[in-house]
Amino acid sequence: MAIHPIDFRYGTPEMRAVWDEENRFRCVIAAEVGLAVAEAKAGVIPQAAADEIEAHAPDASLARAKEIEEEINHDMMAIVKALSEVCGGSARWVHYGATSNDILDTATGLLVKESLAIIERKLRTLLGVLLKRSTETKNLVCAGRTHGQIGVPTTYGLRFAIWASEVSRHIERLEQLRPRAAVGQMTGAVGTQASLGEAGTAVMAHMMGYLGLTPVDVSNQVIQRDRLAEYIMFLANVATTLDKIALEVRMMQRSEIGELEESFGKNQVGSSTMPHKRNPIKSEQVSGLARIVRAMVEPALANNVLWDERDLTNSSCERITFPETSILCDHILTVMTTVLKGLRIREDNIRKNLDLLHGVNMAESVMIELTKLGMDRQDAHERVRVACMIALEEKRQVAEVFSEDETVAAHLTYDEIVTLLNPDNYIGTAVAQVEALAKKLGPLVA
Repeated sequence: MAIHPIDFRYGTPEMRAVWDEENRFRCVIAAEVGLAVAEAKAGVIPQAAADEIEAHAPDASLARAKEIEEEINHDMMAIVKALSEVCGGSARWVHYGATSNDILDTATGLLVKESLAIIERKLRTLLGVLLKRSTETKNLVCAGRTHGQIGVPTTYGLRFAIWASEVSRHIERLEQLRPRAAVGQMTGAVGTQASLGEAGTAVMAHMMGYLGLTPVDVSNQVIQRDRLAEYIMFLANVATTLDKIALEVRMMQRSEIGELEESFGKNQVGSSTMPHKRNPIKSEQVSGLARIVRAMVEPALANNVLWDERDLTNSSCERITFPETSILCDHILTVMTTVLKGLRIREDNIRKNLDLLHGVNMAESVMIELTKLGMDRQDAHERVRVACMIALEEKRQVAEVFSEDETVAAHLTYDEIVTLLNPDNYIGTAVAQVEALAKKLGPLVA
């Protein structure tokens, strides 16, 4: 019976497959094969032995390893025995010179490498969606907001562009992270490579070359967990960007704002008791699961603090943190991309909210113009501020209030004030910024 929601509710097939028990077993076997191949190349074991181990490795089974583990209570040694059983006369060379974490941590490096490949592909897809929506809305003027209050105008194109720029930095971080996190080791019991002697350096280099991993520079019995903590923190950072986007969608879908809407299926139900509801449930799911991903950062950092050359406190923890963080981050990345593809943009409500405050949100443009025309900037700020307070209190158009101020009227006609208060005339370089970003980031799109 399924217990964890990853088993039946969250997660994509491709990322679940990476962290599936069978795939982890196969990565462990691959590491053992890589070791044998490397040792043969370095002259440590016979080439015929390495060939036999490589040829028969696919015959080793997880089921048999579990049977052995029930008897000996050591998961890595159980795999060694299961592999040895199918390798005939070469069994004596399986796991030669290795300690458990040479193989287990190297297998984790393979899993991290697979996971990063999936995350990278989906980040590039998300970037493409954001750039497309940014370009589509580069001229769509909307109310900017600071502190939750309407400010001067911005554009939806610029909002999408800001998120696209952030996603592009995650792609850059991933590329930088990969050689630090997708790593392996072959350093022996406490990191000295004593079991392999002078051949140790060559064996590790050949082994990691075979597996496509970066070899550690130095290690003890385990790969140092700052590398893997960085992987978890990277996923938490990605999840937080997705949370930020989801939060904006949720806020803009509030009934009293109504500028954005998640797509809503013809037969979709919003509430079990309120039939009219159209809730942003996908974005809420993203925000909720992002909290779980971020919560994995602390244990990931704590796993770097081990006794001497190692203890076992990281092991049980990582059996949870690695798959959960990878699967949930991938899941919400997929969900948020789908939300953005189908996102409905309500231009009628965008314009309504832009005009909601009788023009006072455009007051900065008048202040700037008055200063250009010779008025002291501080005096212009105060006159504009007072006019805005009057317009808000009396629910009048601020253009009328400005025109009643003789000092303002001496510098600007009523028609000039109205022109200054037009939001479409006050978006600066927003369109140019979007166009420049699309040109810059276009090559990164999947």
